[in-house]
Amino acid sequence: MIPADLLERARTLAATGQRRILGIAGAPGAGKSTLAAGLVDALGELAVLVPMDGFHLAQAELERLGRAGRKGAPDTFDAGGYAALLARLRTAGDLVYAPAFDRRLEEPVAGSIAVPAGVPLVITEGNYLLHWERARSLLDEVWFLEIGSAERVRRLVARHVRYGKEPAEAERWVRTSDEANARLVEAGRARADLVVPGQ
Repeated sequence: MIPADLLERARTLAATGQRRILGIAGAPGAGKSTLAAGLVDALGELAVLVPMDGFHLAQAELERLGRAGRKGAPDTFDAGGYAALLARLRTAGDLVYAPAFDRRLEEPVAGSIAVPAGVPLVITEGNYLLHWERARSLLDEVWFLEIGSAERVRRLVARHVRYGKEPAEAERWVRTSDEANARLVEAGRARADLVVPGQ
């Protein structure tokens, strides 16, 4: 259930008469994708979801660069490509296709999300919307989703197990990789337009 004040704020953005982009940032496991998907469901034809995760580098490239063990860190994404897509989405007068991230494959998949020209609101969510200056400058608003660390870590471990990691490996990954990324993400909290308590 999306809080009424958040839904109204998003609806107001969609009603400005020109394409707007709303970002939802937060640490890994904060619930960004759940909130973003809920907003899009509630707004119907007024909004499309374009997650930042579609700009993960492919696993083969991460291995070539020696970064596979840090997947999810800022330098394991195509930050420039993400910003370029945001810029295109702001001004495009035609259909734009965006990539998605398939968690079962653990790979980005190009051309997965159609963004019709007439959709007034694009909602994007991801860890680094407040970290990458070029991306931040292209967003009309950014909301920072905040949740207690214990619940966030519990969700992350469960997610990694659900997608194939053994419990001990999932806990190790969260403790080392995800939590290092979380500290970096949380440093950008003050740059958000709105801080939203997570559920």
